Amino acid sequence: MDVLYFAWVRERIGLAKEQIDTEATTVMDLVRELEAREERYAAAFADISALRVAVDQELTDFEASLSGVREVAFFPPMTGG
Repeated sequence: MDVLYFAWVRERIGLAKEQIDTEATTVMDLVRELEAREERYAAAFADISALRVAVDQELTDFEASLSGVREVAFFPPMTGG
């Protein structure tokens, strides 16, 4: 699946996008798998309350299933005006 990183998440990890083969069944499982990779991922996901996630371009929560998913995106909350 494609994993996309935006804003400060991208800055901490150093990538905008990567393709990942995973056995994760939920978004949270994927986060834990990524955190274990190396320190830059651990830093990006240190406070998931400061993150939002979209699965196949639909906002969701971290308990969402990854069954059949093609894309997961992580980003900070958006503000606007």
